[in-house]
Amino acid sequence: MSIKNRFKSFFALDDEEFEYVENEVQQQPEEEQPQSFAPAKTQSHAPKQNVVSLQSVQKSSKVILSEPRAYAEAQEIADQLKNRRAVVVNLQSIQKDQAKRIVDFLSGTVYAIGGDIQRIGANIFLCTPDNVDVSGSISDFITDEEPQRW
Repeated sequence: MSIKNRFKSFFALDDEEFEYVENEVQQQPEEEQPQSFAPAKTQSHAPKQNVVSLQSVQKSSKVILSEPRAYAEAQEIADQLKNRRAVVVNLQSIQKDQAKRIVDFLSGTVYAIGGDIQRIGANIFLCTPDNVDVSGSISDFITDEEPQRW
């Protein structure tokens, strides 16, 4: 036997075996072939499910204006923050001790969700979740006409 024949027989490259393998592939029913490709199709669609439309994110962006009259309304403001909405809270119409409790409650809420709370005026606060970036600052200019409550 020559080296070429040994090589063919070792790797099953003889004509008889090759035809046998070829016939075996052709004898499979056509119904089974599409089923073998089905898992590959579902796997190719999986990465597309992770894509989020930018328009859907922009449509859900809202800023809520809130002027609570009692401490009980702080939970409603916190729910808005949990729903990823920025909230401007005006505490000018509430007693000082109640306003302080609301600010403490909202400070804990924004800390828990990774957001931020900023004072933007006399007794007015901006509470933002982590998806809202605030740039710039408002100076602490206080006029003589308006007493500072904090």
